[in-house]
Amino acid sequence: MLAFSDVINFIIWLSIVMIWIAIALWPAKVASRKGRSFLGYFLLSLLFFPLALILAYMSTDRTAPLTSYTAPSLPPEVSP
Repeated sequence: MLAFSDVINFIIWLSIVMIWIAIALWPAKVASRKGRSFLGYFLLSLLFFPLALILAYMSTDRTAPLTSYTAPSLPPEVSP
């Protein structure tokens, strides 16, 4: 039979793990919106949350359309 303190300890540890997983979803969701791997950032954030969060926010957006460069037009020729 489990003692009352064992049950309380289990509930506390289970709560900590659930909060840890919920917080690890943050960088994964940010990376996913930018076209990056959700699973990769989720696993990285489980181990190194601050690094994953910084990388997720600093990564380029793969879903944004590329803008083409247009050269500036030259002024019209001035005739003498």
